[in-house]
Amino acid sequence: QPVFTTSIVQIKKAAAMVNVELGCLDSKIGNMIILACDRILNGEFQDQFVVDVYQAGAGTSHHMNVNEVIANIAIEMLGGAKGNYSVVHPNDHVNYGQSTNDVYPTAMRIAALQSSKRLIKNLYALTEAFSQKAKSFDSIVKSGRTHLQDAVPIRVGQEFSGYTASLLKAERGIERASESLKDLGIGGSAVGTGINTHPEYAGKVVEKLRKMTNLDLKESKNRFESMQSNALFVEFSGALRTLSVELIRITNDLRLMNSGPNTGLAEIDLPSVQPGSSIMPGKVNPVIPEMMNMVCFSVMGNDVSISLAAQAGQFELNVMMPVIQYKLLDSVFILTNAVKIFNEKCISGITVNTAKCREYAMRSLGIVTVLNPIIGYSKAAEVVKESMKTGKSVKEIIQQWGLLSADQLDLVLSPISMTESSVKEVAV
Repeated sequence: QPVFTTSIVQIKKAAAMVNVELGCLDSKIGNMIILACDRILNGEFQDQFVVDVYQAGAGTSHHMNVNEVIANIAIEMLGGAKGNYSVVHPNDHVNYGQSTNDVYPTAMRIAALQSSKRLIKNLYALTEAFSQKAKSFDSIVKSGRTHLQDAVPIRVGQEFSGYTASLLKAERGIERASESLKDLGIGGSAVGTGINTHPEYAGKVVEKLRKMTNLDLKESKNRFESMQSNALFVEFSGALRTLSVELIRITNDLRLMNSGPNTGLAEIDLPSVQPGSSIMPGKVNPVIPEMMNMVCFSVMGNDVSISLAAQAGQFELNVMMPVIQYKLLDSVFILTNAVKIFNEKCISGITVNTAKCREYAMRSLGIVTVLNPIIGYSKAAEVVKESMKTGKSVKEIIQQWGLLSADQLDLVLSPISMTESSVKEVAV
């Protein structure tokens, strides 16, 4: 994943700058390392990072891949031959004062923070789209449903406002979880003690990285915890899982409301994206919500992998970091893209079948609930049973039984008023 390699290279650059400043690294060698890092950060040599994610534990293989690429670039810039590590050494120079054990988890944090920026931006846009739809649909009444059965009326706008609030909470959950990613354990070296590092090294590297990344990075208060524990990645992944749970629920609602067109609910129309069948002409499927579901399922699977890997650490290190890093960034990446597509190809183009929604609202057995304060629960229940038995509407039965006049019913069964907090008072 390029963003992760970029984060490691940024750490290498910051470390070289600090080690030169502190007199721990020859300035000629250090400056060549910095220039080599800049070339990589500008897009060169991307094909040189070849180690698979499922590698030797703790990420040493990928880390050394980066060290060696940087060293060889610096060697060539100094006029040497690739592989002549007497000029610039991947361990002695590029990796001075560092260990895989503090570089790798630091890069994981930076990469996750950088990647999540786009996700939060796209999620904010999606939330805004739902909010706009909630306002547009606020005058349209439909049947509420609980247990997939008729319930009291609700406005489509109210339903969408619930979706909006859910997504906003999920977005804030991701932002909260990302805060702990800002604490960096760089400088801990092999086991957190800072062996072979200058006393000022850690703070200065964090300062360089803060400027380099434009992130509010901080020096960890306890580098041992930063190295031992991966709980912060579990927390962050958990926030992505929560978002996925909400997106699955919402997309399933949309698919149900869109079902039909002739034998389903057909309350809303989702934008047509592609032909839905290779054999049934004219069929259109809710492909974007289906795509969103599959992405969310994948995120939840990644979350399980992250949780298992995070609990697999022993003593001073968790050697399962590569799979945590890969699964976490994969979740961020696929959610970022899916949320954008979901917004642009689905939510922005949703329309409501107003007549169908109103028809269902007035046919719903749930509307009898508004009559509880007037005719009582027991009598209202009898009305429901009679409606189910005869197929007549609630309104027809109440008139037939002489419980309320037509004018009284029109007042009580006003669609909009049934979607607000109120107690009906009708003289009977």
